[in-house]
This record gives sequence, C-alpha cells and structure tokens, in this order.
Amino acid sequence: MGVEYWYNTIMPIDKEAQQNRPLADRMRPKTLEEFLGQEEIVGEKRLLREAIKTDNVPSMIFWGPPGTGKTTLAMIIAEQTKADFIRISAVSSGLKDLREIIDRAKSNKLIDRKTILFVDEMHRWNKTQQDGLLPYVENGTIILIGATTENPSFEIRGALLSRCRVFVFKQLTSELITKLISRAVKDKKRGLGNLNIKLSAKETKIIAKISNGDARVALNILEYAATASQGNITLQTIEEASQKINLLYDREGEEHYNIISALHKSMRGSDADASLYWLARMVEGGEDPLYIARRIVRFASEDIGLANSRALEQAVTAYNACHFIGYPECNVILAQAVVYMAKCKKSNELYIAYGKAADDVKRYGNLPVPLHIRNAPTKLMEELGYGKGYKYSPKYGYKEDQEYLPDKLKGRKYLKG
Repeated sequence: MGVEYWYNTIMPIDKEAQQNRPLADRMRPKTLEEFLGQEEIVGEKRLLREAIKTDNVPSMIFWGPPGTGKTTLAMIIAEQTKADFIRISAVSSGLKDLREIIDRAKSNKLIDRKTILFVDEMHRWNKTQQDGLLPYVENGTIILIGATTENPSFEIRGALLSRCRVFVFKQLTSELITKLISRAVKDKKRGLGNLNIKLSAKETKIIAKISNGDARVALNILEYAATASQGNITLQTIEEASQKINLLYDREGEEHYNIISALHKSMRGSDADASLYWLARMVEGGEDPLYIARRIVRFASEDIGLANSRALEQAVTAYNACHFIGYPECNVILAQAVVYMAKCKKSNELYIAYGKAADDVKRYGNLPVPLHIRNAPTKLMEELGYGKGYKYSPKYGYKEDQEYLPDKLKGRKYLKG
C-alpha cells in the first residue's frame, strides 16, 4: 500500500529505529523556527507561515529541486495541525489507496475534522488518479499538499492545479547548506555531536558545493564521510562519500556549460564517440537526465531539422522514456539518442531561417496581416474587406499565385529554395 503515514493516530515510538534513521531524516526540522531557506514562502509575516501557525492551510503545490525543503515543510505542517494528516508517495500508491483515503476523509468531514493529504512526487500520478482526487479537493473534503520536482503546468491537471496555490522552492545557497552541516555536526541528540567530528571550513565548503543546493545530499555525504573516517573527515573521505559525483562537474558553474557545449558540438561534428564521452561525464557527474534530454530535443531541430525529421521524434521519445524510468536505467536511452543525433545528416536551415524571420519581427514590429488572408466572422469585417480576394489553395491545386507576407516583406525568402 502506498500510504506511508497516518498522522494524529496513536502509534508506538521505536527509539532504536528512530536513532537508526539516516542523518538527513533525523535532522529534518520539526518547527518553522528550525526551517532554513525559502524565506519568500515561509519567512516572517508571510501568508503561508501564518496559515500554518493558525492551522488553516489551503490546498497547494510545492514545486522545486530535490532537497530544498518541500517534504520537510509538509512534515512541519503535520506536526502542527490538528487535522488528520496523511502522507503517501505517488510512486507506490494507486487508486485503491486513494479510495481508502477519500473514505477516511468523508468520515472526518462528518465529525467536522479536516483531512490533509500530502502526495510526494505528485508528478508521478496519472490523469485518472488526479481526476479521482479533484472533486474532493474542490468541495473541501481533502486539503491537498503536493510536492513535485517537475513543472506543475505540464504534470498536474489544469482543473486540479487551478484549485491549488503553487509555491516555488529555490535551491538552497551554500551558506544555508553550511549552516545545516554545522547544525548536524554539533547536535548531540539527532546529529553527529557525539562523534567528535573534525571538519574544517574548507571541507565544509566542498561538501556544500558538491551538494548543489540539495540538503539531503549534503547530509548524506557528511554522514558517510564521518562514518568512514571515524570522525576525521578529509577531502579523500568526502570524495569517497560523494561516490560518483565529480568534483570538477559543477551543475551551476562554468564546467556545466563547458560540458554541455562539448556534447552539442560533438554531435554537430558527427563524432559519436566524443558525444558518448561528454554524455558520460554529465551522467556520472549526477546531471539531471531530463536536462540532458531537453538539450537533445533542441539539437534535433537546431542542427538536424529538415535533414531528418525523425530526429525530433527520437529526441522527444528519449525525453519521455527518461521521465518514466529515471536513473540509472535511462543512461542507455540517452546514449542511444546522442549516438543517433551524432550519426544523422545535419542541416541548420531551419535555425537560420527562423533567426531571419525573428530579425524582421524585431525590425518592423507588428506589421498588419494582409486583408485577403484575414477571417471575416462578422458582417462588419466582411464589409471592411476581410478575406476579400483570398484564393482557396485546394481549388488552385496548391499552385495559386498569392502573397501571404505583409506588404513590407513581399517576396522575402527565409528558406533556401
């Protein structure tokens, strides 16, 4: 069953199990005062902060990168609310789970008790599941809190999204990650305070950098490094703890752009081997697979375009496949797409042609649409000459002599031939 927690019910606490939880989970803030970052959302006197304090939260979507506090904020709400708080994962839950939750929420409503449903990774829910939830969010039976790393405009049904407030979470700064690391090192109750950790400011900065704004990654690296070194953390133990994260691959810095540029130019130059190498640099460095897939989609039109119309189909299919299965399985999907692009015949005709058209738009502004190719849905428009003289292409065997550009651009050619 996908339901992970039923909050505000009496459950025994296993202290040993609590202590054996990962450091990132143990250090999860339990109050708004402990919560770091996202000041624009829950800073002092912000509306959501007040709503949490007064136990009056609306249905909402938390959107942002991993490790930025989406789940943590939901758990803080769980700690403070008097409502029945239910947490499920969209990855492992289905319609059966949703029906059980709805039945519980209906029962709660009869005794004037609110139900808050937190759906982690909500972008994984399909149309049927989202539609099944919609009427109960609409009538207030369920207060929804959804967390997603994907753009909700594309992944969440419009009808459901329109009934929720969207809060955008930002990556945590290195300064905030440094504070989290320091807190974990010193905290004797939940953190590593009993291990007498030796961690210099330089090494703290390195962990903060390679975590790339992800608090969970930072604390996981810290915990592994501390365990492996008996508390004497060095650069070597940090490198080991970060496993496949390449210290020279900074997803926000110059190297990020250098490597994606190298991949793009290698595919453009039809060098499949070099393309595979630069792809591997990104994949093994922990780059978001969907970012790579998006760049391949762009390449398919910019550098292949009309030379092989199947390239765009391959690229979009690769993106969808990566979205479905994620790492590590999608690495070979990206490899297939990259090699396909590298081996394709190339043409940048579309890219150049669109650039010329865009330049004319900027140069001439909003040129009027010629009257003969305007629609005339009203009598007034017809009297004004809208559509007059238009030649219906099929009638002329698609060989009609007719101008479709504004007068100032008559005869302009953007494409060859």
